[in-house]
Amino acid sequence: MTERLLIVGGDAGGMSAAATARRRVPTDKLEIVAFERGSYTSYAACGLPYFVADMVPSADRLVARSPEKFRAQGIDARTGHDVVEIDLERRALRVRDTDAGTESWEPFDQLLVATGATPLRPPLPGVDAGGVHGIQTIGDGIALRSQIDTGEATRAVVVGGGYIGLEMAEAMVRRGLSVALVEMAAQPMGTLDPDIGALVADALRAMGVSVHLGTAVEGFETDAGGNVTGVATTAGTLPADVVVLGLGVRPNASLAADAGIAVGVTGGIVTDRRMATSAEGVWAAGDCVETYHRVSRRPVAIALGTHANKQGRVVGVNATGGYLAFPGVIGTAVMKVCEYEVARTGLTEREASAAAFSSVAATIDGSTRAHYYPGATPITVKVVAEKMTGRLLGAQIIGREGAAKRIDVIAAAIWNEMTAEELSQLDLGYAPPFSPVWDPVLIAARKAAEAVTDAGTTG
Repeated sequence: MTERLLIVGGDAGGMSAAATARRRVPTDKLEIVAFERGSYTSYAACGLPYFVADMVPSADRLVARSPEKFRAQGIDARTGHDVVEIDLERRALRVRDTDAGTESWEPFDQLLVATGATPLRPPLPGVDAGGVHGIQTIGDGIALRSQIDTGEATRAVVVGGGYIGLEMAEAMVRRGLSVALVEMAAQPMGTLDPDIGALVADALRAMGVSVHLGTAVEGFETDAGGNVTGVATTAGTLPADVVVLGLGVRPNASLAADAGIAVGVTGGIVTDRRMATSAEGVWAAGDCVETYHRVSRRPVAIALGTHANKQGRVVGVNATGGYLAFPGVIGTAVMKVCEYEVARTGLTEREASAAAFSSVAATIDGSTRAHYYPGATPITVKVVAEKMTGRLLGAQIIGREGAAKRIDVIAAAIWNEMTAEELSQLDLGYAPPFSPVWDPVLIAARKAAEAVTDAGTTG
């Protein structure tokens, strides 16, 4: 008898699971149907800022695998289908075909919920005005780029100083717009410590962005035609022809919660290490779930495609009779803002304190290459370690070309619970075009190890 695996969501988590399951089990033994409310499957949302910036010429380039390619591989990918209800007793989904306007019940033996995340959209006056854009789907990116392509927009306001906000600020600068960024907090990128966040703010200003920190948005002003003309803030009104909302996301777990599936303190679906939910035969993966942080040992919800793809693979194996566990996350992330690269992993000082760690930190300024080699640029590296043991807790990096990917060395060390002293002794590659003889990562680790020793000496 053919078993039926249904998947809600056609992007990273869902389609990674579908592809893995199909490789393991043939079509005559397992039917796989994926429902996607949008028009695309397996697309790179992280590439949208570069599409808007015209660095990626076509939205189609962001699609890793089309619905047609999935169907050719024995995966029934149905776009334009919105799942509106999970009935666990009936073991079926109520699905709305948005094109036809019809509904049907689709039975399942196993189910994967991969509904992603929902962008935050503040309930402020004028938020639905023309020219106010969210940026999550390819459709969002096409709409924003189309407005910029008209040449009529010259002033942009980005609301929110997180990853997407900063990347969209860069995109607008590249398109030649005058750009202002508004952030309610005292620094951009709240996932960094204040000292590193201040360097990010300086980098934004260096590329011509008008940065408004500690400033809240109160509404959006419009013309008679309902198009945005300005952003009203606590510090005054900023003129705008186009507005991008980059306020972050939250797990899209309401479909699961309404069905009685457990949702955790982060708002994400609770799963075990095999990505199984509280409901029998129901899995979850991607931005809609909460996961285990290997350093803080607390549940977190971190929306990254890297996690979603790995979790989807875990589901694909487990749903077809195998055994695979997702080991958790440590919050490694990198981003680029024009010439500047920013990276982080593990815990910041603030996060370490919130997780009840007593920590020390060391920050150093260095060079990405040997000082005499052409193209050497400044880099700042901050390392956080546990005060008594020296165990690495986190790190942050900012610099120009060649800076951000250095975070991977530290991430690997944190993953394996190494100490700052152990990191400082790693045998890293050296040649003048790539690094000084003492790589900045090693220097920062050594300084952190010395801070641990000093803390032990002083009690």
